[in-house]
Amino acid sequence: MLGVDRLAGPNRPLPSVSDIDATSFPSEQDLVKEIVQGLKFAGGCVVRKFVDKEDIKKMEQDFAPHFAMAKPLVGKKVFGKLSIPQRKFLELTTSSQSETYALKIVGNPVWQAVGRHFLTSKLRYDWVGTKEEHSVSDPQLNRTSVLHTGPGARAQSLHRDDSIFHVYNPAVSEHHLGRDYGVGMFVAGSRSTRHNGATRFIPGSHLWDYAEPPVEKQSYFAELEPGDAFIMLSGCFHAASANTTANEERRLYVTFMCRGWCRQEENQYMANDSEKVKSLPMELQRFMGYYLSRPFLGWVDMNDPILALHPQLQGVNGF
Repeated sequence: MLGVDRLAGPNRPLPSVSDIDATSFPSEQDLVKEIVQGLKFAGGCVVRKFVDKEDIKKMEQDFAPHFAMAKPLVGKKVFGKLSIPQRKFLELTTSSQSETYALKIVGNPVWQAVGRHFLTSKLRYDWVGTKEEHSVSDPQLNRTSVLHTGPGARAQSLHRDDSIFHVYNPAVSEHHLGRDYGVGMFVAGSRSTRHNGATRFIPGSHLWDYAEPPVEKQSYFAELEPGDAFIMLSGCFHAASANTTANEERRLYVTFMCRGWCRQEENQYMANDSEKVKSLPMELQRFMGYYLSRPFLGWVDMNDPILALHPQLQGVNGF
């Protein structure tokens, strides 16, 4: 058994956070490997030039009318917990409101590959009589948001996002597959600094015993330029910071995914118009939850739920 002094925790040195240039890799596969290693080691990493600036401009245009109509979340409590900065903070759900967001953020192939690495579940020893069945459950979309923080917004408290799944993990010395329930990505739509509300997180906290509380002074600020991304495992302590500037706004395009057998934080079926969903690529429709998590979770009429959107599809099996 490992000695306690080798286990990760708030009293151990913090790991360094990888700062990766997405344009410096010969292939997407090489970039995925680098991100995966950074996440295993520190729980989060910064990826520069992850989304093209023209796509950022398009999303800014797509969401501008929604920001004009959105109401600030003022001291909003979620199930009794003050989890939202108390002033001048807007949040929009987004999957079907912008095709660019859906394709370039939620459907980004590198992001999708990173999520599959950490969140694909493989079931063995599922005995049906004397036959052993093997099943694979792919990750699914958990939540979408555009986070807009204006001057005067207060800091959010450090927290873990996987608390929604009632997770408890003990301390370990290094990362192993199966520990994670979610992965999140924050793409900057505007400059994001420690002064205007940048996401902060505690490197290595994904390996701590979950009974340990966060230590604010250990926070790392993920400062980004438009198009940069901060990617993070959901077991990390993190939070939005205060916007102490006089006139700067911070905007992040955010998406999270979770394991295919978890309940989604954002109800994708109620949040998105089904006609708009049907206009998205088929793989994104399935990622939003219109698929069967094997062996048979999420069925509709004893069949794959994608048939609820596309009853004409052929060759789609249920159980």
